[in-house]
Amino acid sequence: MKIPATLLVLTCLCVRAAAGVEAETVTVQMRDGVQLSTDVYCDPSRGKTPVVLMRTPYNKTKAKGSAERLVAAGYAVVLQDCRGANASEGVMVPYYNEGQDGYDTIEWITRQAWSNGRVGMMGGSYVGAVQWQAAVEKPPGLVTIAPQATWSSFYRNLYLGGAVRLSLIAKWAAGNGAKPAGVKPTEWDGTLMHLPLSEVDDKIGWPIPWLEGFLTHPEPNGYWTRLSLTDRLPELELPALHVVGYYDFFSRESVDNFKVMREKARSLKTRQQQRLVLGPWDHGTVGKSVVGEVDFGSDAVVDPAALQLDWFERFLKQDSAAQSKPFPPVRYFSMGDNMWRDAEAWPPEGFSPKPFYLRSSGKANTRAGSGRLSSEPPAQDEPVDQFRADPANPVPATPVTDKRPLHAAVWGPVDQQSTEDREDVLVYSGEALKAPLVFAGNPVAKLFVSTDTPDADWAVKLVAVRPDGFAQNLATGILRGRYRSSLTSPSPMEPGKIYEIQVDLGPVAATIPAGHTLRVDVCGSLFPLYDRNPNTGGGPFDARTAMATEKVHHAPAALSHILLPVKTP
Repeated sequence: MKIPATLLVLTCLCVRAAAGVEAETVTVQMRDGVQLSTDVYCDPSRGKTPVVLMRTPYNKTKAKGSAERLVAAGYAVVLQDCRGANASEGVMVPYYNEGQDGYDTIEWITRQAWSNGRVGMMGGSYVGAVQWQAAVEKPPGLVTIAPQATWSSFYRNLYLGGAVRLSLIAKWAAGNGAKPAGVKPTEWDGTLMHLPLSEVDDKIGWPIPWLEGFLTHPEPNGYWTRLSLTDRLPELELPALHVVGYYDFFSRESVDNFKVMREKARSLKTRQQQRLVLGPWDHGTVGKSVVGEVDFGSDAVVDPAALQLDWFERFLKQDSAAQSKPFPPVRYFSMGDNMWRDAEAWPPEGFSPKPFYLRSSGKANTRAGSGRLSSEPPAQDEPVDQFRADPANPVPATPVTDKRPLHAAVWGPVDQQSTEDREDVLVYSGEALKAPLVFAGNPVAKLFVSTDTPDADWAVKLVAVRPDGFAQNLATGILRGRYRSSLTSPSPMEPGKIYEIQVDLGPVAATIPAGHTLRVDVCGSLFPLYDRNPNTGGGPFDARTAMATEKVHHAPAALSHILLPVKTP
């Protein structure tokens, strides 16, 4: 069969590889003429073998060790620099061309002498997203994927409750874009505080049009269509291994990808070929035991490469011994008792939502205040709690220290006590537990709130407090008030009007031991992990700000509470 000119190998260079492994760098031309640098690793003595593909913007040579390990296990491996990255030609516009480039690359792979026509993909984050992007193009030969910590809807990854993950995308843009010569490193605290959001790229030091576009489209409208794949996933007949951590900013998206494929794939066989591994990790610590300021013990240690290899043996190589071993659809880690558990679904069966009510005498501010978390609702109206949300002094997402400035906020678990000493943080603490509290699923905060501004944010943290006072954040969510009813049709808040809002806290599983305490924190920002709400409702082109007085109500007709999925007796 004649190979189309758009997919011809244009160059061939030798690269060093381990004994028994042949490696070469070739240049593969995409359909529009752009040439992508591609490393091929194989063992010629094996003849035609299944192929594992990794496409990355982070320099393909860094995955050399993984490639050699897979070749030793009986695969050929293709590592490719994405368009506009490292040795590849073109212009980097994040994710914009990855679906078609992935298709073209896989089609090329299936025609090579060392390929048996069966291709799998692996990698995490950006390298995970390109798998879904290629998959929905349905390239011939792609038979399985192993996406780690990634998305199928880029809007839903970048935005949560209408708030944008500001430091994540701004710093990524600065580090992965074409930085002009002579531009000095930006001062990040000031850059992330800058308003309007439409000018953040200029504040970084040079125009980044795609970053400006991301920051100025806060609703999931047509701007995001090209990077919205979720509705197409059920069409796929593709086994997938989904791996992510609770503290990962991709946690909701990765778990939802699993749920869509597990529950909605049109093929029963495909639904049965999905697996979710859900650990206590953040984005940079997948498979490790120490995350943030918490050591989850040796059982938290997992080798992601071994998980991928097992998956490929089963579904890519179709090894009969691997296929004969059953696997649980869900394997999740319970924080606190630090144990792995297996389940048929997420959320696991055997857990039911239990309300814990936010109560106080009207002064829940700080952990020294009167805020209480109770399984019993108030029998009569209790005083309203309130705090002042100042955009000029936002509540930091992570407590600031000498070694951790404001802009260096982390997603993982760290002691929240210093943040809980702020007057603009409401703290609701339960009594010391008399028995362990076991929960698994997606907690939801249902709050009755009001404000005196057209807009305001409500950020909620679920916290476990040790007897020594260490306050570990377990799960977090945020909602921008104008998106309380709809992400696509925002509406301003009427000053003084009470609204019922729901704040999703994402997937989490934990066992809080007896003697420890459950706590809920409520505040007006999680900066700079999420952008500040200026409280004016003016949008990303507006630099105005306003101080907001935000209130949380407690009354039989307005029962602010959190629904926790606790283990049923």
